[in-house]
Amino acid sequence: MSLQSTDPIADLLTRIRNAIMVGKHEIRVPSSKLKHTVATQLKKAGYLSAVKIESAKPRDILVVTINNPGENATINEITRLSKPGRRVYVSATDIPKVKSGRGIVLVSTSKGVITGQDATKQRLGGELLLKVY
Repeated sequence: MSLQSTDPIADLLTRIRNAIMVGKHEIRVPSSKLKHTVATQLKKAGYLSAVKIESAKPRDILVVTINNPGENATINEITRLSKPGRRVYVSATDIPKVKSGRGIVLVSTSKGVITGQDATKQRLGGELLLKVY
């Protein structure tokens, strides 16, 4: 298994998606600041149970708990919006709503990675990272 990925966020989302499909509760991925921030925002929004970093060599490991055993995953759909080949940027007024407000989008702004609702309140645009429902 290679530690280097072309699109680390897409790799994280794919691992989460695959774990949900086979009924796993926890995934372990090579850590980075951006992956940790994305996972933390998903935890704040209630889509993940826990996020922690374990020290390891040559690189730390991000441990993401999707749901507790015996519970169903709260994520129905998780999709990468902006890709390395085609970045998607929006202004504060153009941030999309997901499933009439039942889902969220994560936006990379000048103030960091925040939800689309927070970005609209702060009047910040940026790069659309992903949508979750």
